[in-house]
Amino acid sequence: MSEHIEDDVRSEDRQKDLESTFSKDNIGTENVLSHVKSIDGDVIEVTGDVDEAMEYAIEAEEEDVQLTPQEENKLVWKIDFYLLPLICLLYAVQFMDKVSTGYAAIMGLRTYYGMHGDQYSWCGSAFYLGYLIFEFPMSVALQRFPVAKFVSVTIILWGLIICLHATPANYAGFITLRTILGVLESAVTPAMVIITGQWYKADEQFLRTAIWFSSNGLGTILGSSIAYGLAIRPNSYSMEAWKVLFIVIGCMTISVGFMILFHIPDLPVKAWFLNPQERKQVVLRIKSNQQGFGNRTFKWHQFKEALLDINTWIFFFFSVAFQIPNGALTNFGSILLSGVFGFSSRKTLLMNLIGGAVELVGCIWFAWINKYFHHKLAIATFIVGFCLIASCMLAFPLQSPHARLAGYYLYNLCPIGMICCLSCFTSNVAGHTKKITVNALYLIGYSVGNLVGPQTFIASQAPKYRGGQISMVVCLAVSWVLIAWVYFNYWFENKRRDKLQAEGKLEVPNFDNFEFADLTDKENVLFRYTL
Repeated sequence: MSEHIEDDVRSEDRQKDLESTFSKDNIGTENVLSHVKSIDGDVIEVTGDVDEAMEYAIEAEEEDVQLTPQEENKLVWKIDFYLLPLICLLYAVQFMDKVSTGYAAIMGLRTYYGMHGDQYSWCGSAFYLGYLIFEFPMSVALQRFPVAKFVSVTIILWGLIICLHATPANYAGFITLRTILGVLESAVTPAMVIITGQWYKADEQFLRTAIWFSSNGLGTILGSSIAYGLAIRPNSYSMEAWKVLFIVIGCMTISVGFMILFHIPDLPVKAWFLNPQERKQVVLRIKSNQQGFGNRTFKWHQFKEALLDINTWIFFFFSVAFQIPNGALTNFGSILLSGVFGFSSRKTLLMNLIGGAVELVGCIWFAWINKYFHHKLAIATFIVGFCLIASCMLAFPLQSPHARLAGYYLYNLCPIGMICCLSCFTSNVAGHTKKITVNALYLIGYSVGNLVGPQTFIASQAPKYRGGQISMVVCLAVSWVLIAWVYFNYWFENKRRDKLQAEGKLEVPNFDNFEFADLTDKENVLFRYTL
């Protein structure tokens, strides 16, 4: 009883001295506790249904938790050590799962099922059809349920589905499994975006996102190596080598799923590898993001704001255009190396190692140099333009095979564009419902692009696929314009907000810990976009 009285007294003092509105008793209520004015002057009601970080921020404030620069550096290293390796491994096996059909195709998959016409193209498109249909439901589920637990279950299930790829007796069964795989894998990227936003400050997120996303390159290296090892010993197994490939990759995926289930906490304040003091220091660190851990209530006004935000749709159409080439090369990259450049099936598997290395090293390096330029969108705009040139090298210099091969490999820097977008969703989209909506719409565009991509490689144009290569050039040109447009919009909006604040036209929220009130980027007048 005495503890409740002390809490009430502290809450009353905070309201008097700091004009604060929130206390532990108010958190989670539907009562209107305060009002704020958005950047456009609209009055926003703030209820007790705030970010999950609010309660821990109040505790840290009451206990006067401090965080020195030395302690912060030590804490960041500790978080990196415990989280990043496992997330990187997850992305490596996820990409292996996606491109496994590409390896299997040159190991006998197409012959086994007697594929003809555009049947092989649908092996890639069916995956993204499932991804497309379930992306938004998966994002909503990630808001409602503990993130790490939910995504670990989907990982284990999709590992089982990959293993089952070795069992279908006909083409229809195989396509069905590819579709189910897309359904399950649609949870992983939005989950990693949420986790990155929970643990890292805005200026740290681009590099961390690059590290785990570029592990797709590690997946290429591992997958190609495993496929090559199986391909050179085709008579050593009781089944076709490509079936063994699916079983091996599936078992690896299941193992990673169980690792995540027991290792990664659902919230930083529940981290088993942090002591009580460090858990509260994590909350202090992310306060500068003007965001917190998340909110489990779906807020319709944030959903509406996401749909009316022009940047949401620029990201969406960028994703569609940008992923069409990706969808094509994910499924036809190995076939191009064989059909266009004349490599044998086994040599093709080895040549894929180079592309994986370019992606793994190049994407991390370009994200790292952002510490000197401080404009990740400028780097992304440059890289998308650079990859446009690389796609031209691949598509047009017919008499220069070396230039074409160089273009093929340099295209592997392209993920920087998607890495930048995912980082923008963690740092530049505030309000948890708005964040999951924008992220889901982007990934729906991602699914559409990857679904369309394999269809641009028309069977009648095999093995050169000239039309598919030219479509890559067109799509990357459109992507370059769209990413530059987003960059300008964020830059212009920051300038506008700075000017309004300098003129005293912005009404700053007058309650404590407003950063964790689950305000959107348009509702929080102190929010600035990370360029």
